[in-house]
Amino acid sequence: MHNATFFLMLDMKFIRQNMDIVKKALVNRGSAADLEKLLELDNKRRALIQEGDVLKAKRNQFSAKISKGDKGAEEEIEEMRRIAEVIKAIDQDIRALETDMEAILLIIPNIPHTSVPVGAADEANLEVRRWGVNPEFAFAPKAHWAIGEDLGILDFKRAAKITGARFSISWSDGARLERSLISFMLDVHTKEHGYTEAWIPFMVNRESMTVTGQLPKFEEELFKTDDYYLIPTAEVPLTNIYRDEVLAEEALPTKLVAYTPCFRREAGSYGKDTRGLIRQHQFDKVELVRFAHPERSYVDLEELTNDAEDILKRLGLHYRVVTLCTGDLGFSSAKTYDLEVWMPGMGAFKEISSCSNFEDFQARRGNIRYKSNQTKKGGFCHTLNGSGLAVGRTLAAILENCQQADGSVKVPEALVPYMGLDLVKSIR
Repeated sequence: MHNATFFLMLDMKFIRQNMDIVKKALVNRGSAADLEKLLELDNKRRALIQEGDVLKAKRNQFSAKISKGDKGAEEEIEEMRRIAEVIKAIDQDIRALETDMEAILLIIPNIPHTSVPVGAADEANLEVRRWGVNPEFAFAPKAHWAIGEDLGILDFKRAAKITGARFSISWSDGARLERSLISFMLDVHTKEHGYTEAWIPFMVNRESMTVTGQLPKFEEELFKTDDYYLIPTAEVPLTNIYRDEVLAEEALPTKLVAYTPCFRREAGSYGKDTRGLIRQHQFDKVELVRFAHPERSYVDLEELTNDAEDILKRLGLHYRVVTLCTGDLGFSSAKTYDLEVWMPGMGAFKEISSCSNFEDFQARRGNIRYKSNQTKKGGFCHTLNGSGLAVGRTLAAILENCQQADGSVKVPEALVPYMGLDLVKSIR
């Protein structure tokens, strides 16, 4: 029997039958993998499985004959022992081949959906729509870090003293604003959008990281303890909740939401957004995850994206939606929408959420299936996730978009019940 833990990130049958599509996808994504070697290993593996199956059938025939007490059983017993040794050797060879195949499969990214624009970098991303308008100011708008420091609600210097660069402290109304955002987002998603809230571990094991695609490709981006990884996003523990489980088809889509702190080294972003709250090593996020039926997962993607957009609309923040091109697409994603909020102090749109459909890429890694209670038929789920939203970036967007001439910040109406005030003033 072949290795039960053998990861099939992409269906090998699909790869064999669609080699040109896979090769083109790798080129479009700027990735490389030895597909010819993979096919060679797979052919050997399939031949060995077939050889083993023939021997196992023969062994079963001998076993049946021996159990009947037929004469000459001694010869059959000896032959059965020989066959068992050959089968054992074949199974070992199969496991070795699967290990070599897995090393290649683990670095092959997902195949982009046909609607994803082809391009090498974010310049090829396609804008889908915009909502709201740029706020107008009778003064030169300041960046959020300047606003927060002037009000005394953000402290980057002391955070750097405690830990290092790209950490922050929120004080007083700044801390209350962040806590209010978390509660507001969770309330909207659970009470109105139909998500079930989960409180989950902030550290996970290596297998969990591998299932969602963070490993092995992004090892350098992760913070690690002796045994566990600090999560870069709640997507990792939420998706792994149903690893090696079968969901009822009738329960799809299964929708989960969680707040967690997130931890990332940001190893590949030196010099990019180093000031403020946009790109920190520790940040807060409310994450949306769906387990969907394959036939409607792209409907789910639109719904999930709308759920994230709803938060921005209720906060009155101007944003745009873009479809990521093949070169900007995340490793595990088949299609991604980025929500980018307008930051007047920075004079640019900044990503505040990524909403992705991974199709069955993660589900194959995690053996996450569905089955109908009525027909007993099923398959791999499609998994989706999106930020609903990144809390620190939302805080930054509010500071910049809602700043007043006197340096105070108007609290968005949706947050007033959570904040208990409608204006954030200096605490100095």
